[in-house]
Amino acid sequence: MTVPAAADGEALAALGGSAKVGSSTVGSSTVGSAVESPPVATSTTGAAVRPGATAASVAAVKVDTTAKSGVMAKSSAVAVGSAGAVAAVAAGAAATSITAALPGLPQALSTRARTLAGAVRRRCADLARIESPSGDAPRLDALAEELESGFRATGATARREPGPAGDHLVLEWEGRDETLPHLLIVGHHDTVWPAGTLADWPVTEQDGRLTGPGVVDMKGGLAVLEGALALLADLGQRPHRTVRLVVVSDEEVGSPDGRGLVERQLRGAAAVLGLEPPHPDGRLKTARRGSTRVRLTVTGREAHAGNDAHDGVSAVDELVDQLVLVRDLAGQPGTELNTGRISGGSRANVVAGRAEAELGLRFSTTEAQRRTLDNLARLTALRPGARVRTEVLSSRPAWPERTGNPLLRHVRSLAAVLGQQLDGAPAGGAGDTNLPGSRGLPTLDGFGAVGAGAHARHEYIKLDQLAPRIALLAALLAVPLPRLRDRAEG
Repeated sequence: MTVPAAADGEALAALGGSAKVGSSTVGSSTVGSAVESPPVATSTTGAAVRPGATAASVAAVKVDTTAKSGVMAKSSAVAVGSAGAVAAVAAGAAATSITAALPGLPQALSTRARTLAGAVRRRCADLARIESPSGDAPRLDALAEELESGFRATGATARREPGPAGDHLVLEWEGRDETLPHLLIVGHHDTVWPAGTLADWPVTEQDGRLTGPGVVDMKGGLAVLEGALALLADLGQRPHRTVRLVVVSDEEVGSPDGRGLVERQLRGAAAVLGLEPPHPDGRLKTARRGSTRVRLTVTGREAHAGNDAHDGVSAVDELVDQLVLVRDLAGQPGTELNTGRISGGSRANVVAGRAEAELGLRFSTTEAQRRTLDNLARLTALRPGARVRTEVLSSRPAWPERTGNPLLRHVRSLAAVLGQQLDGAPAGGAGDTNLPGSRGLPTLDGFGAVGAGAHARHEYIKLDQLAPRIALLAALLAVPLPRLRDRAEG
């Protein structure tokens, strides 16, 4: 992809200049002496050298050592040469394409990302060991505190947004050009796994994979972003424009409260990125189906099942018949139904007075979503004395695939400069990126850790794919965006 000369200059400045060389740990409360090295790495005079450490590895970015955890920019011995290469490229380049203008940058980013990958792996494992099921406010708030601490160490300002089922987080990093619209990133820290899952499924590393509850959806994505921001901090750089991250506590149940928070950050955003895992082959997500959670509640009349069954109205029987009807209603083109949970009745000798089911519906188009929900809203009881009620618990609009997609082209070009092959494809699941995507905002999801098995017991991330993702995100944050919409700047 060809980038205008002015944008090339901004990209070079964003990733070049005087680089700080450092060493750090992700997810560790122990930080060595914090000493800024000179922009040209000729010596590390003044650094507190630990016994056995190389001169290059002991220079550290100055960070808040009181933070409980987080990414403190790490580069070790290879960082000295990389920093010089980046500075040299920034000083002399004047080409019109990213590839031509940044001959030394890909190696600098990739090298540092490989240095950070081990620390990001440990960070992901540590986050996964903090169980955070949707609806468990104390556990979610404990994880929010941990995340806030880690992101603050990379230069973020942070605020907590109270929610009924746990606090949300809003974090922000100053950009080099504060006049530009912000880049919005969306994520979540709740998981589908109940408290206690770690007892029989501990976080484990084996055969190049890290497995455990929530590692791919999406604690890996949060750790990767932390690593990318640490990489930039290690270079002494800020993102090109303001970066705003929203981490909601209720995404796995449809973001009933978090949705409003995400929507408020969309105003003025240049583009939106999602930290959900990519497709298993690493492709980004360029569209998503709509989704709606519906509770179907049936009220009957209780009676003794042996003596007075004729006086009762079984809510369970009514619910079963309604679900058969719903399956037919949802069996239309562009609609999928999953009956995820059923409950009802009290005893085998009591005619059930109440029953309910929670339905998960997915839609490929807005029209399919509207049609199906209208049909569900018109459900009526099939037997006298029963009552049926449908309630929408959460809903996300369909995010259709856009033709052209300049944001995907831009990311694909950055990936190619870094030696990565990357593409995008629509996804079957829904998430918080449905909101901006459905409104036509430039949106891409799948920037989280590469892996598979979300919501399943074989959930895992591929450890050899951490470094490429860290480098890609760091480049995307630091390089100017092309023009993505006719009315958008930057």
